[in-house]
Amino acid sequence: MDLLPETFAFDPDGEGTHQHRIRRLVVDGILSGRFQPGDRMPSSRGLAKQIGVSRITVTIAYTDLVADDYLVSRGRSGYYVSDTAPMAPSLTQSRRSYESVVDWSRLMSHRETAPDRISRPVDWQTYPYPFLYGQTDPTLFDHQNWRICAVEALGRREFDSLTADHYESDDPKLVEYIQRHILPRRGIAARPDQILITMGAQNALWICAQLLLTQRRRAVLENPGYPSLRQILGDTRCHMESVDIDAEGLPPENLPEALDVLFTTVSHQCPTNAAMPLARRKALLKKAAEGGFVIVEDDYEFELGFGRPVTPSLKALDTHGSVIYVGSFSKSLFPGLRLGYLVAPEAFVSGARRLRGTILRHPPGLIQRTTANFLSRGHIEAQVNRMRKTYEQRRRVMEEAITETGLMIASPPMNGGSALWMRAPDHVDTEELAQQLHSRGVVIEPGAAFFDPARRHRNFYRLAYSSIPADRIPQGIRMIADGIAQLD
Repeated sequence: MDLLPETFAFDPDGEGTHQHRIRRLVVDGILSGRFQPGDRMPSSRGLAKQIGVSRITVTIAYTDLVADDYLVSRGRSGYYVSDTAPMAPSLTQSRRSYESVVDWSRLMSHRETAPDRISRPVDWQTYPYPFLYGQTDPTLFDHQNWRICAVEALGRREFDSLTADHYESDDPKLVEYIQRHILPRRGIAARPDQILITMGAQNALWICAQLLLTQRRRAVLENPGYPSLRQILGDTRCHMESVDIDAEGLPPENLPEALDVLFTTVSHQCPTNAAMPLARRKALLKKAAEGGFVIVEDDYEFELGFGRPVTPSLKALDTHGSVIYVGSFSKSLFPGLRLGYLVAPEAFVSGARRLRGTILRHPPGLIQRTTANFLSRGHIEAQVNRMRKTYEQRRRVMEEAITETGLMIASPPMNGGSALWMRAPDHVDTEELAQQLHSRGVVIEPGAAFFDPARRHRNFYRLAYSSIPADRIPQGIRMIADGIAQLD
């Protein structure tokens, strides 16, 4: 590779002679790994002009570097990094160490508490029994048609959707599909100006929290509930209160008298899978209308419902404009896509669009158009049907294995999904259990992170069947049962 003169940031007021500083720039570049063996250095004339020194000064510096085996001279071709030059052991290592004069803990005080995180090994794919939630089984994904849709999005006909800066706008093709096909399945009618594309459901929840909450406002969340939501709300410094859920989800009668925003997963409660019945949904909406608070409905897994008809979403039942609806493509397509959406009154979406614009303007055009192509050609229906059938089979296998081994399902799933919420004996710490099982190739998700820290239970855990083949489930369940028995 030819190194450009602009690569060298020369400080004319630095210590030492010009010749010494040029030598230091080259040595630093080689030892840091930025300059690789065989890279050609800038010509002495070009570098001299760039940094404002005489050509002879650069030539002498190069000559000294040749003598020390950092560079080699190849006749009229120029100077190159030597194949035997001393190299840094790692590109990530820094040769300079210093102590920052900035008090980061003071400046970032609102983030000083580490968020609760679910224990997951980074290399979970190498484990033979990964009962891990939210990951995709690549055998179920339609790679061929996704590739075709991506190639089409890269073509000349759709070039503008890829390359243009759309400022705060979204891909109209994707918005139209959400409006005409996805939302009606949940009973929701919305105009395009009431829909905003987000970088996943979590980004949508963050936008809601930033716009709706302050230090003086109160947010209510479910207990147990989505762990990352607690961190999102904590960053707003709002007053947080959690309400315990029961077998039918969040009880409206247990909500505090004063609140501003309620975050809830009524159709498929996270993580228990409880589905709120219609009568309770109507009671919750009535309470929101009377109390003047906003409900943020996270409908994160509605596409994967099976077993019984799905109850209409809160947004579909809302007649007072109290509900902000959040959806995601992470479960129906793949989590790495990082694409979701929110549906809300126009006034809120307008503010959300401006806030998003200050952070990222809009999700990348290529991602939006590829997704729109995939959806509009009907590939998503085939994929979701394939996932539903596979998940339903895997859950049957898992439930049979659980019955045989005597494990306990804490909350039976009502509307399909991709995981079971489990309960171990009271004395079992599932963090300890998870670590023990890792050594045997089994991955489970400890449940403590889902609970309010003040009312934390350590004997719950989640078992997903989205990322493990059916034929491995029985043995994996037996190993979990053995692990629990060893902790008695």
